[in-house]
Amino acid sequence: MPEIFVRPDTLDEQNAHFAQAELRQPVFLNSVPKSGSHLLRNILRMFVPVSQHYAADFIQWGNLQQHRQAFDPATPRLSWGHLFFADASVVETARARRIVLYRDPYDWVLARARFLLSEQFFGNVDHLRSGDIDIDELLTMMIFGLPAKLPSLNAIYELNAAAWLGARCHTVRFEDLIAAVKALDTPAAEAFFSGLLDACGIDVPGDWQERVRVGSDRAQSATARENLTGIAVDLPAELGPRHRALVDYQAPGLRAVLGYSQA
Repeated sequence: MPEIFVRPDTLDEQNAHFAQAELRQPVFLNSVPKSGSHLLRNILRMFVPVSQHYAADFIQWGNLQQHRQAFDPATPRLSWGHLFFADASVVETARARRIVLYRDPYDWVLARARFLLSEQFFGNVDHLRSGDIDIDELLTMMIFGLPAKLPSLNAIYELNAAAWLGARCHTVRFEDLIAAVKALDTPAAEAFFSGLLDACGIDVPGDWQERVRVGSDRAQSATARENLTGIAVDLPAELGPRHRALVDYQAPGLRAVLGYSQA
């Protein structure tokens, strides 16, 4: 199984600086991998007592049955993971408030490549760092996947994002989250975080901006772009026209369903 190496943060200690109200209902932060999962998680950790953080693991399809207690309404917790849409996941999370986070598939291709090339990831695709694969080939692999090693973009987005749109959940686009974090003093940011906290069943505290600032500190996230190490190649700042066309071919209609323009 692939392993992810991350250094611990100090956000639990930072949490103690804020007055915390207990969750009244379980909250599950579900996301497409490499879509800002740690950013969303770290921000919301600042609004929930540490005693109610379910930090045992990122909950996924493979370990769902081991972590069913995360969704027990008798002991509400804030939990997080990358959970497929399926009968068992819908049933187990039925009494939790569900948040689903995703990012533009065009940008996700680059984020996936960046992470797999970093020293923070160790798994069955370490040979991608050998230097024998050029950037165009690498990005194509991020889109189409690798047999028995990497699922395709469409396979990941289908059950981690698109299918959840047909279920009860509150959706968050990574781009909207980033925009709100960067402009906390604006009405748009207040509306964004008020909506997010309401979806989590959390009353908006007067110091919400400071909590977001602390939780969104990129130095506290081992998977933030600038904190990834060992990347020996220069990836483009944005996906080029050819690979955008390949994304649209591999996952036709996906960006439109997720609310992104096809232009």
